[in-house]
Amino acid sequence: MPSASITKKILCSKSNLIKMVLDIEKYPEFVPWCLNGKIHTKIDKGDKIEITADLTIGKSFFKETYKSFVTYYKINDSINVTNIGGPLKHLENKWFFRQINNASEVDFYIDFEIKNKILDVLMVKSFDLGLKKIAEAFEKRAIELFYKTENKF
Repeated sequence: MPSASITKKILCSKSNLIKMVLDIEKYPEFVPWCLNGKIHTKIDKGDKIEITADLTIGKSFFKETYKSFVTYYKINDSINVTNIGGPLKHLENKWFFRQINNASEVDFYIDFEIKNKILDVLMVKSFDLGLKKIAEAFEKRAIELFYKTENKF
C-alpha cells in the first residue's frame, strides 16, 4: 500500500486554496490523469462540509472511476478523503492548510491500495513521480488563479 506526504508553500491565501481543492469538477482541467470529476452531493453542516464525488482517472489502458467521501473541517482548515466505491480497496488522503503571511503551507498525505493487484504493483512503481506531478499541478493552478489578484504590486 503506497503512502507518502508532501508539503508545499504556495503564494496564495489558504481560503482560495481550500476552495480550489473542493472544486472537484474542475480537476480534469489541471490534474494529470484526471478525466472527469463529478460532485453528487455537497452538504454544509455549519462546522464542516461533506461532499460525495466521483473521479475518473486514466492513463493508457487504465481508466477507472472511484467514488469518495470528502469532509472539509472548517475549524482546523483540513480536508479528509476516503473511498466509498470503485477500484480502490483503501484510500485515505488528508490536506492541512496554514496561512503564513501572504502564502499558505499545504501538507498533503495519501495512503491507498487498488483492488487489482497487478494495477496496484504498477502504481507503486510510479507513485512518487505521480504524486510530485499532481502536487505541482495544484500549485501551478493556484498560482494561475490567485497569485496576481492576491499579490498586487
